[in-house]
Amino acid sequence: MTNPPAIHLAIIQPAGYVHSLGFLDQARYFRHMFRRQGTQVTMAKNRLREDAVNFVFGAHLGFPADWQERNACVFVNLEQLGAGGASVSPDYLELLRRSAVVDYDAANVAAYTQDPADVPIVSFGYASYLDKPALALEERDIDLLFFGSMNPRRQQFIDRVEAAGFNVATFDAPVYGPERDEFIGRAKAVLNCHFYESNRFEQARAFHCLSLGTPVISEYTPTTDPAPAFVDSILWLPEQVEEWFRLHFGTPAFYEEARKRLAAFRTPDAAHDPIEPYADLLAFAGGFQQGFARIRDTGPWRPRAINLGSGKDYKPTWLNVDILDRAEPDLVLDLGQPVTLPYAAPTRMGGTVLLEQGSLELIYANNVLEHVPDLPMLMTNALALLKVGGAFSIEVPYEKALTAWQDPTHLRALNENSWLYYTDWFWYLGWFEHRFEIAKSQWLDANVQPCEKPDAAFMRVALRKIATTPRERTTARTMRADFGGLDSDEQFVADEAIALI
Repeated sequence: MTNPPAIHLAIIQPAGYVHSLGFLDQARYFRHMFRRQGTQVTMAKNRLREDAVNFVFGAHLGFPADWQERNACVFVNLEQLGAGGASVSPDYLELLRRSAVVDYDAANVAAYTQDPADVPIVSFGYASYLDKPALALEERDIDLLFFGSMNPRRQQFIDRVEAAGFNVATFDAPVYGPERDEFIGRAKAVLNCHFYESNRFEQARAFHCLSLGTPVISEYTPTTDPAPAFVDSILWLPEQVEEWFRLHFGTPAFYEEARKRLAAFRTPDAAHDPIEPYADLLAFAGGFQQGFARIRDTGPWRPRAINLGSGKDYKPTWLNVDILDRAEPDLVLDLGQPVTLPYAAPTRMGGTVLLEQGSLELIYANNVLEHVPDLPMLMTNALALLKVGGAFSIEVPYEKALTAWQDPTHLRALNENSWLYYTDWFWYLGWFEHRFEIAKSQWLDANVQPCEKPDAAFMRVALRKIATTPRERTTARTMRADFGGLDSDEQFVADEAIALI
């Protein structure tokens, strides 16, 4: 196709949720297949691009509906859906019903649409980027490796294999990416067993192992129905699992058969190389992008909320701001420096943002204020950006806790009196018409749970922007070095002078 759209691959990862790393294998394969067709591909965690078609992995973990207002999204469903499949939320199924979706198995489609023709189906094949020198199968020190979620069905299957006299290695903690691949490369074979009663073949896992040069041994049921690339590439087990392992596994015949299966997976034919379905998918993405462009708002993004010091705490639909580019914020901006409003700037993710005075409903700063050299300037900018009634939600280490100075980059410690200049003594900062009030204050323990003051490791404070009262402004005029911004009356004098001519 001519002028293919730019593609962005987004993996959804709730804060600290390690299992989202499991989508790296499939996202890398999508990247590889799109790059083979000459299109530009980027990839990120929890971040969408306005200037690309976003293929979203892991949306069942949570996806804000309004994120689609400015971003063209195609959702990659890798969950087994329908009878006997995964228990997903109604919100996820509704998201699939009203959105563009690509699936890896046609059997899933009926769970979210009545027209299967609307959903492109793609499978996985040989990933050449994983082809590296590997140990001979006979020299590997792990007999069988199993990885993935465990349930009674899988445990029972593993018990049957071990009853045949072979040890099945498993991980005692989640391991993904290159760290897991190292163990795959040490295994004579990876063992595959279905998790759900739907018995759909786990091709999204198997392709990666086969591409690394490790055979996959899998159970086979009447409803397994593997994609064509795996029919002759997997060592399918008969019903007599124990007998097969006792008589066949680890023998010269096994190694010969395993190498034939690995070679079959690399066959460059239509059955094993799904380049045509991915070409169709890229064309689908191009058409979707054109349709989306006709309905999206082309003006600058006017965010309602800002997340300061985003980093690992990235918040979808918010403007995520950081002073460090390596934190991959939407916008590199230091609110601890003077900022002239309105402020317009290009964002990292291909759009434009416009910040205006009194435009924000919420600013959030999680363990940020203790790092800021000029904190009064940051607070002044926050006050200017918030609308009246808007909130500045803050979490900081408590001065008397060990958390106050555990980070070598901390510049200050804070306590319950650290907010006085922003609430009661606002005139010292040059503020006049608006100030903050404390809307809520809470002590938090080392696990960031509510506690009493003696056990506090952190403070959580919500400051609300309010208009100053006439009495407060009078006090400000009294306490300031000047008179608090009186009119110069120069225009009145000029008008009188003109009248006398």
